[in-house]
Amino acid sequence: MKIGIFGGSFDPVHKEHVNFVRAAIDCLRLDKVFVMPAHTPPHKPYRTLAPDKHRLEMCRLAFSEVSEVEVSDYEILQGGTSYTYLTCRHFREIYPDAEIFFLVGTDMLRDFPTWRQPQSIVEDVTVAVCGRNDEEGWWEEEQRRFVEKFGKPFARVDYNGEDVSSTKIRVLAGAGMRLTEFIDEKTEAYILRNGLYKIENADKALALEKPERRAHSIRVANLAASRALQLKIPEYQAITAALFHDCGKNLSPDSPYLEGFSLPQEWGDVPRSVWHQYAGAYVAERHFGVTDEDIVNAIRYHTSGRPNMSELEKLIFLADMLEEARNYEGVEMLRELFWKEQGLDECLFTALYETLEFLKSKGADIYPLTQNAYHFYEKERRVYGTNHK
Repeated sequence: MKIGIFGGSFDPVHKEHVNFVRAAIDCLRLDKVFVMPAHTPPHKPYRTLAPDKHRLEMCRLAFSEVSEVEVSDYEILQGGTSYTYLTCRHFREIYPDAEIFFLVGTDMLRDFPTWRQPQSIVEDVTVAVCGRNDEEGWWEEEQRRFVEKFGKPFARVDYNGEDVSSTKIRVLAGAGMRLTEFIDEKTEAYILRNGLYKIENADKALALEKPERRAHSIRVANLAASRALQLKIPEYQAITAALFHDCGKNLSPDSPYLEGFSLPQEWGDVPRSVWHQYAGAYVAERHFGVTDEDIVNAIRYHTSGRPNMSELEKLIFLADMLEEARNYEGVEMLRELFWKEQGLDECLFTALYETLEFLKSKGADIYPLTQNAYHFYEKERRVYGTNHK
């Protein structure tokens, strides 16, 4: 008997999950595949998962037409943190004579040495890998390294899937947008019916923006959410702040949404390029019920920055500058800094410096709050190897 185990958050399950399992069944001649949502993935403590019952039901819907699949609640019923080595040990005990494969994509394969007791996993099962938008021949060097480290080859599933992101799906769901590019209609209907991943009033805020600005806000949310976990920022906060951050961008000063709104005066005249951050914070708080002070401040200072920003404020400030459609001299250098492990301060300081230099070169007005932010982080920063004078 040949058995596959396919674990993950499945938050939500998407088309590439199903495509991978179908390919594994055909390639490895599997008799049965256990699809297993994790209770608490050890690498995602700052992301709030959809409740267990909903992730189980979404998997049942998504895999309903794959007869070899059984959706298992084993890890969920165990409670606590889900570790793969314990799951594989359990299935090896139940099926001592079976050939068992643990299914992963190349992203997980490359992280595999960091998992809890990976050697125990390869002793109980054979790791089976598919590509995720990888170049031809990806597996040869990966196989060499794997055998060198674990003394056993992985099995290759002849399928190179698209690199679909569950994070992006959650962002789109939060924005109230269609999901059928990535998930089937039954799963989408379930998500909508149960309000999963919904960000209250985000769709209304985005409706105030022009289409190109709305697309920008979605990209900012996707980048912010992708980085949030490493920074120990709750994903919900990151997505909410990003989806609302430009809700004042396309409003005219006489808009009913801005009735009673006034610009702050403590830092002098507010340039036209900056005023929308204050308008957006006002609209988000007054009209759309955003009450989290950190989220409101992330909207309020996402263009100017300010001294002593919270981690969420830094994240939204930088995600706004660095989302994938941005294209200007120096953006790739900033993106490299953005993803560095130690945090955002080096990237933030460099971004503030580059912003001020650009404004000076154009003879544009410099908002004092941005200058103050730069001086604050100039004093606070550690030595990064490059000094800006």
